[in-house]
Amino acid sequence: MSKSGISLADLWLQGGRASLRFARGRMRRITLAAVAVACPLFAGPLVPGLWSPRSLLAQPPEFADEVADEDAEIAASPSDREPARTELTQFAPGIVTVIAPAAHPQETFSGPLTLQSLIDAHPEIRWDEQQFPGGRPAFDPRTRTLIEMARQVTLRREIFCLEFSFKPLRMIYLDVPQPDGRLSRKLIWYMVYRIRYLGGDLRPATDLVGNVPVFKRVEAVAYNSRRAFPMLVLEDHIRDKKYLDRVLPTAKQRIAVREQITAPLHDSVEITSVPIPQSSDEDAPGVWGVATWEGVDGEIDFCSVFVYGLTNAFQQTGEGTDGTYLKKALRLNFYRPGDALRQTEDRIRFGVPAFQDPAEQEYVLRQFGIDSRLDYDWVFR
Repeated sequence: MSKSGISLADLWLQGGRASLRFARGRMRRITLAAVAVACPLFAGPLVPGLWSPRSLLAQPPEFADEVADEDAEIAASPSDREPARTELTQFAPGIVTVIAPAAHPQETFSGPLTLQSLIDAHPEIRWDEQQFPGGRPAFDPRTRTLIEMARQVTLRREIFCLEFSFKPLRMIYLDVPQPDGRLSRKLIWYMVYRIRYLGGDLRPATDLVGNVPVFKRVEAVAYNSRRAFPMLVLEDHIRDKKYLDRVLPTAKQRIAVREQITAPLHDSVEITSVPIPQSSDEDAPGVWGVATWEGVDGEIDFCSVFVYGLTNAFQQTGEGTDGTYLKKALRLNFYRPGDALRQTEDRIRFGVPAFQDPAEQEYVLRQFGIDSRLDYDWVFR
């Protein structure tokens, strides 16, 4: 009997229970190999008429849900969103606003999902109740069968995210070619931006436990370069209008001269062919681009620019035509105190304006469709 009143036998039992919980915790995290390439002799899925000698590794039915729950807890809370910062750059005089990349561990997996198309295309993986009592294996649990594994599949992937910097949203009058070959003078909205690759990609890391891959952590990796496929959409919240970035060959040179950009300036199509080198140097030039919008309503007051293509993160629920697929985009909020007269003299301000009157503040937030003041955020849409 110890001084605390607990016998050595009790201590031994408590230690045994803790070891058992630890072992079960490791077993819960075992993720079986992809159903299409699973080896049937070693911890592979069971198909009708095939027995696996690794039945001791079989997991109870509730373990699949626990695996997903624990993965979500491991990746649970993303790091706090960094505030937007400003900096001076030697390649474009003036101040640019810098948005740090935001890749999170929970974006490296989707699921558990049901691969219904696989189940429908291969009826032979079902266990016939006429040949097998209860429609299940005689010795192994049902969760070891291929059809049950196809109903609880976790898809894993590598995630990257690029740094995005931009100069103020501005307007300029340009002569735009028309379909009939003539030039028409139009007011063009534009944004000059810079993309840099800082590394820090997230990849699911595997550990082998009993020759079974276990996914319980992520690792940071980096490559020599990445490519960006940006698509910038200007959205008018009040009138529910969306303006897609339009490539205007006559605009790029005029904007480069106006902004005094010494680095090569690319439109949204050209920039896709330019490798973005990996660098952690704060003075790295990155790759510069420009987005242009034509025909923007002159009465616009509150708008946002959605930047797609900075990351390959997405959200998926279900599969096939019944599933939803949402891409991750950077949302930049702007407001423009002005009207349709002398638009080029109006300053478009970055962020959501602040008001002391709660009613006015609530009105502005309602126009943006948000609950609190956010200059920018990452959204799935």
